[in-house]
Amino acid sequence: MTAVAERTVGSSLITPALFDRLARRIAKDANLPTELADRIMDQALAFLGACARDHDELLAPTELVDIGWHTFVLYTHDYAEFCRQIAGRFIHHTPTDENDPTASGAAARATVARTATAIEAAGFIVDRELWQFGSVAACTGCHNGCHDDRPPAH
Repeated sequence: MTAVAERTVGSSLITPALFDRLARRIAKDANLPTELADRIMDQALAFLGACARDHDELLAPTELVDIGWHTFVLYTHDYAEFCRQIAGRFIHHTPTDENDPTASGAAARATVARTATAIEAAGFIVDRELWQFGSVAACTGCHNGCHDDRPPAH
């Protein structure tokens, strides 16, 4: 029998008070139900946890998950401290140009799949509904065409 590794939630990366503040901001600003806002923020944190690990390829959130990342970035002090603690560096929110071919179609679908796999590899639970390509959460590179920056080469 193969042992299954224990997975954790993204919300475990920050304090409950900060998580609540961010999720409530998402619910208010995006006019979303509280439960969905909680799920979005959890997956944004799991995404950032995966970005904190060394990886060779760019990762990108789905449009819904990106709402959580954008919200967290607004809290610059908390976000910078979070990045320092989990990655030892700032995780930049890097937009791609409008004409970038990786922001749509097959390339975007591949990025979504690669990102969900990276989140699982980092030990986080993946909320599959928020990472489905072709659903309301579909990746367009995100509505601003954003992705993480890769860690510097060693």
